[in-house]
Amino acid sequence: MKLICIGRNYAAHIAELANERPEEPVVFIKPDSAILPKEQDFYIPEFSNDVHYEVEVLVKINKVGKHINEKFAHKYYSEVGLGIDFTARDLQSKLKEKGLPWEKAKGFDGAAVIGEWLPKTDFEDLNRINFSLFKNGKEVQKGNTSLMLWKIDELVAYVSRFFMLKKGDIIFTGTPSGVGRIEANDYLSGVLEGHELFHLKVK
Repeated sequence: MKLICIGRNYAAHIAELANERPEEPVVFIKPDSAILPKEQDFYIPEFSNDVHYEVEVLVKINKVGKHINEKFAHKYYSEVGLGIDFTARDLQSKLKEKGLPWEKAKGFDGAAVIGEWLPKTDFEDLNRINFSLFKNGKEVQKGNTSLMLWKIDELVAYVSRFFMLKKGDIIFTGTPSGVGRIEANDYLSGVLEGHELFHLKVK
């Protein structure tokens, strides 16, 4: 399985990092070794002094597909969830300055938090889902999928043009504004439409 991540999919997040608004979805991959095991704490890696949280709605692919037509994209997933794309921002900035790939800043061990899954049928409209990240009990990120530049079905179709989607693949759909630094002893939890789908401690 692979983790397919979408960057710069919320205008406010693009603005807060002073990035250029893309004409097409920004796509990068995290290895499966980046998945933080269930019930395990997140340990800040020794190579970074500025790891940021980025909460994101997730989609789990349920069958093989390639060159998927957008109008059929909804048939390729039946569950949605919530997770964190941890980013070593200091390392990412150095790599971006040199025009180098982001993988070391995005794909390190433990950099992908994947919470519990919910049937998409639980939601009246997937393009209007509320979600939040709480840090030490305080809401630090708040988003709604209506604010995505590219909606879920658009992303499934777009990604399938370049990568064959397989059962179990997960798409991270991008983060809203409010990203920030984590420190040891922080406690993070993610809520999707009133359901807490993950929680973890930072070490």
